[in-house]
Amino acid sequence: MESRTSVPGLPAAGDVAQEVGHTVVGAAALKALAHPLRIRLLEELSRYGAQTASGLATRLGESSGSTSYHLRQLAKHGLVREVRDRGTARERWWERPPGPLVVATPGLATSPATRTAARLVSREFERGRAQALAEFMDHGVDQLDPQWTEAAIISTSSLHLTVEQLREVSEKAERYVRSLAGQYPNEPGAEGTLPVQLHLNVFPLMDGRAAGPPPGK
Repeated sequence: MESRTSVPGLPAAGDVAQEVGHTVVGAAALKALAHPLRIRLLEELSRYGAQTASGLATRLGESSGSTSYHLRQLAKHGLVREVRDRGTARERWWERPPGPLVVATPGLATSPATRTAARLVSREFERGRAQALAEFMDHGVDQLDPQWTEAAIISTSSLHLTVEQLREVSEKAERYVRSLAGQYPNEPGAEGTLPVQLHLNVFPLMDGRAAGPPPGK
């Protein structure tokens, strides 16, 4: 499952719409998402695939009642969905719809509440990205086989662009990343894989279950 999140200014698309290859989120769903735990839940499902409320509670240090409640709220807005072929009436499995999440917020210019929600969502997603990179930088060399750290890249390019050039670079980068990501099955838990994020930085996520010590240590 490809899982990327962007927050551009797009035309209104209702509350949540499943477009070709991505999910478009309107203002109402954006406000529902504007809760730190809900964003963390969405990130966990994006990174590691389908999980139960109790499994997510263990990973995040929350109660299963809390994660279950917030998963149901996300599901009301189509941001997560129940995995119908897994689990029981007592233990439901949840997943992210495939593809990137695109937030459509035409009310940013006129609605203080929508602006506040957009800021919180953007800030929390960025916090999660920064934390993931910091964990890799701090612990990757110690906990991963050297081939994983050698294959990763932390890259920054500084440019001076007009607004038209910036738009062109953004659109080309987005198309290329989508094309590149689409070449890989990206199945959580597949043998020989680790969860990886691409910013562009490209690095393995330091998930405790997957990123054990290198062989022989």
